[in-house]
Amino acid sequence: MTSEPPPVTLLIVDDHPVVRDGLRGMFESVDGFRVLGEASDGVEGVARALALDPDVVLMDLRMPGGGGVDAIRELFRRGARARVLVLTTYDTDSDTLPAIEAGATGYLLKDAPREELFTAVRAASEGRTVLSPAVASRLVTAVRTPPVPAGATLSAREREVLVLVARGTSNREIARELFISEATVKTHLTHLYAKLGVKDRAAAVAVAYDRKILG
Repeated sequence: MTSEPPPVTLLIVDDHPVVRDGLRGMFESVDGFRVLGEASDGVEGVARALALDPDVVLMDLRMPGGGGVDAIRELFRRGARARVLVLTTYDTDSDTLPAIEAGATGYLLKDAPREELFTAVRAASEGRTVLSPAVASRLVTAVRTPPVPAGATLSAREREVLVLVARGTSNREIARELFISEATVKTHLTHLYAKLGVKDRAAAVAVAYDRKILG
């Protein structure tokens, strides 16, 4: 009989008490999550993340007394283990791009459905990139590249891999689902990165949405 995996631990960083209360209540209403604490701005969020060592920090961006992007940078500078999942109402380029560049694992908007948020937090805890389609399309401006050369279209297998990447699936899970080795998954990723003119998973998903490779 297998034991249940440990719950994903969370720190909620948002300047609105009602939002923090709502998120805490939502995550505490289901199994598999444990909220370790809250913070009302980025500075406090960094201090609490370092003290509590959560798996995932749910980070708002615009907060009086210390914004989310600076907090993300500081957490990475300090070597924090926590993955940062941005949860905000803002999806403009001036918000999205700095947060991703600072090291956020994912970026969701506050109108995301409950189940999407739960899935995103679980994925973020495992280091997987999580981007809502709306946010992914915003990222295209930062990773836009010359058109793919003729003959450099994605193979059917590369498209399959890309679809799974967009769902936040890990290399190991992709290998299992497609009945191939992890090394083969990495090879497919290398090829599709080259064809799309990108360097990582988030950029590949963003470009794929922009070029209608992903619907």
